[in-house]
Amino acid sequence: MVDPSAAFEQASAATVEKQRAADDGQTFTVSASSASQDEVDRGKYKVIEKKEPKKEVAVAGVPATGTPDPGSAKDIALKLVTRKGWGSGEFDCLVSLWNKESGWNVYAHNVGSGAYGIAQALPGEKMASVASDWKTNAETQIIWGLGYIEGRYGTPCGAWASSEARGWY
Repeated sequence: MVDPSAAFEQASAATVEKQRAADDGQTFTVSASSASQDEVDRGKYKVIEKKEPKKEVAVAGVPATGTPDPGSAKDIALKLVTRKGWGSGEFDCLVSLWNKESGWNVYAHNVGSGAYGIAQALPGEKMASVASDWKTNAETQIIWGLGYIEGRYGTPCGAWASSEARGWY
């Protein structure tokens, strides 16, 4: 018989208590001291794992950006990033990424590649999937850019890390 308590030793935040069951097996109750828990039924074994709350992590090489000017492209981006549930660390990564890509210039155009706008969409016409004003509207470009980042990299910090490693995102 496999000792199921060995699997529980890997759950760092849990406490394992053995109890004798009426049948010939053992029942293990795993408890954790947090309101944020996942409970999984494993036949005879019930596993409750403690989940740690998400922590804001500073990303090396990404300066904290502070509060953007009201109405600016960065202010629009901060509101949209917050709406997605991403924290200030993700916003800092986004600011660094788009500082590098376009300087937050709605009209930024890379003549070599054809990339356009704040997010440097390639080709720029892709942003028409959000709105027809993609050439001139910061919000349209930011909405498209955040969707691209989320779909391809998961988060702005994922995109920033890729950009730092490859020179582009």
